[in-house]
Amino acid sequence: MSKKIGKHIAIYGKGGIGKSTTTSNISAALAEAGHKVIQIGCDPKSDSTNTLRGNNYLPTVLDSLREGKKIHLEDVSAVGYKGILCIESGGPVPGVGCAGRGINAAVTLLQELNLFEEFKPDYVLYDVLGDVVCGGFAVPIRDGITDRAYVVSSSDFMAIYAANNLFKAINKYAPSGGAKLGGIIGNGLSAGYSQAIINDFAERTGTKAVGYVPRSLVVSQSELYGKTVIEAHPEDPHADIYRNLAKYIAESDELVVPNPIAVTELRDWAKEWGDKIYDLETGVLAGAAGI
Repeated sequence: MSKKIGKHIAIYGKGGIGKSTTTSNISAALAEAGHKVIQIGCDPKSDSTNTLRGNNYLPTVLDSLREGKKIHLEDVSAVGYKGILCIESGGPVPGVGCAGRGINAAVTLLQELNLFEEFKPDYVLYDVLGDVVCGGFAVPIRDGITDRAYVVSSSDFMAIYAANNLFKAINKYAPSGGAKLGGIIGNGLSAGYSQAIINDFAERTGTKAVGYVPRSLVVSQSELYGKTVIEAHPEDPHADIYRNLAKYIAESDELVVPNPIAVTELRDWAKEWGDKIYDLETGVLAGAAGI
């Protein structure tokens, strides 16, 4: 393995939870602050870095490897917002092979190309699909590639279920040199109880939430422009939320090995919250009706 240069960070999350949006905005905030940043998309959809480079097409590492030609760094990378180097690992031909293989192939190729020695990044962000932490998707946290991991989660049960699975992987690999957890990033929060659910889950697993990103139209609008919020709406309060997240990630070395919840206990915990939410909503309705 190449000598590690810069702080290497894996950001996991269930598909569709907003991990790529969150990662790209953190990258943009770090670059805005003057840091050299690389973002590596480790999702077969290959759309991690879209908002850093105006939604323009970028050949993936796996696509380039399949062509069988000698690959140069410029063939599989693009310079995006504020000089961020964007790379997409890609995935297999649909219906064939393992999606996690792209991460192995990308990491191996980038090391062979001496990417980190030549670019000398301050931060390398790996945006990783977290629905199933199989062997391939566990590579960034398993093999000492990253220093730490963060998980993006909403208060929805399946997002928390995916986060808990990631905690199991970190719990398994951290003692032998794998990444530890930096924290949970609450994303897409809209209900009044969303933050409380995430905080309760964090407390029960010995972790903590390091930031909360409310649901906002400004995020959707920025993505339609092919930009991050940092670039499209730098004065919006949401941009400051991402800046604060980036600052925390840059400065904090508070890492833990999480204690995942057993599946049956996690489902019981979810039911308890279901009862609490029901009581809350019916209580509000009863109060409004003067009952």
